[in-house]
This record gives sequence, C-alpha cells and structure tokens, in this order.
Amino acid sequence: MIKVAVVGARGYVGFELLKLLDNHPKTKVVAAYSRAFEGKSVHSIIEEFSDVELCYRADELETLSEMSLDVIFLALPNELAKKNESLWQKLSKNVCIIDLSSDFRFDQDWTYGQPETCTERIVGQSLIANPGCYATAAQLGLLPITDHVIGMPNIFGVSGYSGAGSTPSENNDPERLANNLKAYKLIDHIHEREVSHVLDKPVHFMPHVAEFFRGIHLTISIELDTDISVEEIEFHYKQFYQEYELIKVSHQIPEVQQVQNTHNVLIGGFTLKDKHLVLCVCIDNLLKGAATQAIQNMNLALSNQYDLKINTGITK
Repeated sequence: MIKVAVVGARGYVGFELLKLLDNHPKTKVVAAYSRAFEGKSVHSIIEEFSDVELCYRADELETLSEMSLDVIFLALPNELAKKNESLWQKLSKNVCIIDLSSDFRFDQDWTYGQPETCTERIVGQSLIANPGCYATAAQLGLLPITDHVIGMPNIFGVSGYSGAGSTPSENNDPERLANNLKAYKLIDHIHEREVSHVLDKPVHFMPHVAEFFRGIHLTISIELDTDISVEEIEFHYKQFYQEYELIKVSHQIPEVQQVQNTHNVLIGGFTLKDKHLVLCVCIDNLLKGAATQAIQNMNLALSNQYDLKINTGITK
C-alpha cells in the first residue's frame, strides 16, 4: 500500500482528500495533521472514513520523516507551505510532495501538475504544485483555441463560497451572501496570473462568490483571428480532449448543479458572432479544482512504481 499523510486536514479540501484516499484501492492514510482537531478521530469528523482508530495530530512536521511515507499532501492555506520549503525539499528525496496551495505554482523546482495537459511531465516527479481551481477551469477552457486568440481573453468567474476556505470571512458568510453575488479581487487575482503564466498569454479574470456552497462557473469571451464555425470549434474541443474521460465537451451551456460532487469538467455553450467566441466551463472547486487533481497527480507521479492509471481511485 502507498502510505500517505495529509497536512492541513481540517479544511474543505482536506476532507475531500481524506475521503478519496480512504476509497483509493492502493493508499493508506497513516497521518492527518490538524491543530484544530488534534486528538479527535478522523472518523468522528468524517463519518464515512473507514479507519476508526486514526486520530488527527499536531506534532512538529519534522516527524513526517519518521513515517516511511510515500506521499505527503499539503492542503494548507496559501503562504504556509512555503515556510517549510526546506523540509519539503529534504523529504522529496524519498517522498512525493503534492502542494495544493498557490505557494509553488511559479517555482521552477516544482512541477506544475495539471494532470490532463502535463501528464508526461508529472510522471516520476517528487515536488508537484497542484493547479488552482479557477485556473484549472480557465486553462482547460482556453487551451484548445489559444493559438487563434487575439488580445486578452475575458473570464467572468463565479464560485461557491467553499472556495473562500473554512476560516470565517466576508466571502464565505452565508448571511452576507444570501440572495447576493459578491465581486472581489477584480484585478491581479492569483489565478489570473497563473493562467497567464501557464498559457504564456495574458488574460483578464473577474472572480465572484455566490451563495451556493461548491462549484465554479466560468464564462470566457475570446476574439479569434480566423473564420471558423461553431460546429468546427466544438468538434476541435472534443478531439482535443477525447482521451480524457473527466473532460466532457457538449453544445449545451454547462451548469454548476451538473458538476457538484463530481470529478468532471464540463465545457460547452459555444456561441460565435463575427469571430467573437463565448464558451462556458464548470467544475467542482473542491474536487476537480483541488482534491481530484491531487489524486491524479499522485497516480501519475507513482505510475512507474505501482500499477496506477491517471484516474485510479477516482470514483463517479
């Protein structure tokens, strides 16, 4: 079995990771770190977790080196993983480290891990930076057409309030968000920089948070340099992603309800007028936008050592 630890196991993404790892046919969670839940059993917090003996711990992270681990998932808030960078570098000689924060997505020592589009680069790597949720949806929506884009794509994004994390704030307060749509960080959002960096093309991104709990909807507006029909664009997208079962392309406009609690990426709603293309993308921010990709990255990183496929352990 692949021995796994999750650091930062109290947040929404940490919960999803623990559930996926618990159901994975080849992993065993041997440590879950959380100061808030220290001493409590994981089963008491996540009822479906099968190991009733495993308890949250909050000892020094250096103890990770004593556990003969194969994989460490870092599900910490942004800027916390960076504080222990030297530890991750040291551990990575024998352990695969997968960071779900934004701390290492621009770091050349870490492999940027969008599983479907960076597949070969991820295999065998031991320092992997998981993509951001908005950034995942945006780059998958843009990548097939990027070579024909003129100027900057405009991306209007709406996320459920789980995207703001579990620490109370204005952006995850259900009362503040009731019957409301709240804009934030309208220029220079970290995911705007991430998409621009990955695609090597600048984009405009305007994020919003809504009153639903989970899911992301993006509306992407693009100017094209070529005459092409909607049917040709849709066919091109389907061909581009035909090998990846989690990415589904259709003519219909995707909706958040269709992706909640799933691992899928839905791309559709292709609309074209005078070389102006609009399309939509939906994902679950906690799953395909975070935990699902982390599991895919583990599968790819360890695929040469274990009989793992990209979607091993990713159940419908």
